[in-house]
Amino acid sequence: MRNETRGTVELTLAMVLSGTLGVFVVESGASPFEVVFFRCLFGAVALGAYSLARGFFTGHGFTARKLGLAALGGVFIVFNWVFLFEAYEATSISLATVVYHTQPFFLVLLGAVFLRERISAGKLGWLALAFAGLVLVSGVGPGDTASLAGLGFALAAAVLYALATFVTKRITGVRPHLIALVQVLAGLPLLLPFVGFGGVSGLGTGWFWLLGLGLIHTGLMYVLMYAAYAKLPTAKIAVLAFTYPAVAMGVDWAVYGHHIGLVQALGVPLIVLASLKVTLAARTPAAAPAPRTAARGPEAASPAATRAA
Repeated sequence: MRNETRGTVELTLAMVLSGTLGVFVVESGASPFEVVFFRCLFGAVALGAYSLARGFFTGHGFTARKLGLAALGGVFIVFNWVFLFEAYEATSISLATVVYHTQPFFLVLLGAVFLRERISAGKLGWLALAFAGLVLVSGVGPGDTASLAGLGFALAAAVLYALATFVTKRITGVRPHLIALVQVLAGLPLLLPFVGFGGVSGLGTGWFWLLGLGLIHTGLMYVLMYAAYAKLPTAKIAVLAFTYPAVAMGVDWAVYGHHIGLVQALGVPLIVLASLKVTLAARTPAAAPAPRTAARGPEAASPAATRAA
């Protein structure tokens, strides 16, 4: 029980940190591509140093196939972050985060398409409920192009997250820290062409926010999550994962004064309940012991290990 209590504290702290990620992104003053690039850079330093100190590189378990899958997952992960951060700018942290939590449903659809997994009537019902919640949460009209764009970015991020999870589930026998390290390293050459170094050189205090995204929201947060996974049952992990959107919405209101309207608020519990039911029914690898896999998550392997961004 003491071990489970420690895991609960670790995962809760990780989800609280994830909930503050939006503020770090906005306050950095950098473009989404630049934010993700430096998150990958500083995150790689943090994860690499931790893995080296713990001796994870010895007997790492990678094969050419596993390394390729990890890199492919990295492609999906980094562009998932780009779209999510674009959604923050186009709409609000609260709305983007709630819509982003439609990830489990896209994972179910991917399983049906690529693995021919049967979607039960119960799952279809939860999918319908989540869609109803999404309609309510969006709260946008046809002429509200900015919010519609933000909604689209958040949905694209959710799809990419599901793809990253789908791919990473196929990697076994490798510590999740190392898979996450490969994923953020893969992001560096992918995003380098989109980084305007002339612009970021004048960020000033924005560098502290970018450094925090790498060291805190990628290094420390992942270490806490992976430590917690080995100690907690699936049900508790699934429930605690919703600390992330709750904190994100609270922080968005406290810092920027953003809050969702009454009609939008009615859709939040529908998405949360449906997502929780689908996650528990699927018994996703979020409950797997950390040394075995980084698959799900949050972002979602790395963020794909849970619904952390």
